[in-house]
Amino acid sequence: MKIEIKHRITGRVLFSLETESLKLCVEAAVRSIADLGGAYLRDADLRDADLRDAYLGGAYLRGAKNINKLRCTPLMILLDQPGKIRAYKLVKGNGEGPYNGGIIYEIGKSYSVEDADCTDEQCAAGINLATLDWCMRYWQSGYRILVAEFTAKDIASIPVSTDGKFRCHRCKIVAEKDLKEIGLIEEKEARDA
Repeated sequence: MKIEIKHRITGRVLFSLETESLKLCVEAAVRSIADLGGAYLRDADLRDADLRDAYLGGAYLRGAKNINKLRCTPLMILLDQPGKIRAYKLVKGNGEGPYNGGIIYEIGKSYSVEDADCTDEQCAAGINLATLDWCMRYWQSGYRILVAEFTAKDIASIPVSTDGKFRCHRCKIVAEKDLKEIGLIEEKEARDA
């Protein structure tokens, strides 16, 4: 039978194969270096699937079974870091998160969300932090990128195959990235801001 792996939003076919299972189709896609970013893999049984080197950023894996997060989630490295760790928080000009808001983040202050969602949901309750490249990808004019500090025990969730986001129970905002220095704005824009 022909199995298709489709993008979770657009429905575009990312990979297809004549095979007997979705697991075999996913493994073949990974071997062929197919970009499975945004793939819809809900409820897939991926037990023992070799997902090494798979790009699954933004893939919809809710309910997928038997996924070894260590094979497809590079950010799992955060859990082994001793001491303080730094990551980034994308915020609007006023310091509020751009998506769900609620907290106004300020440099030098600590924040805590005790009921942070510990599931593998990509976006859920908690202090959502990210890699710098993720923040730069979703940055818009007027946004800021803050530097957050936390420890491994503060992490609430690193979702399976995250595209760079994860959640913490608590963190401290310690700095702000210079947008000109990282190439998001030109010198003229920096003077006008």
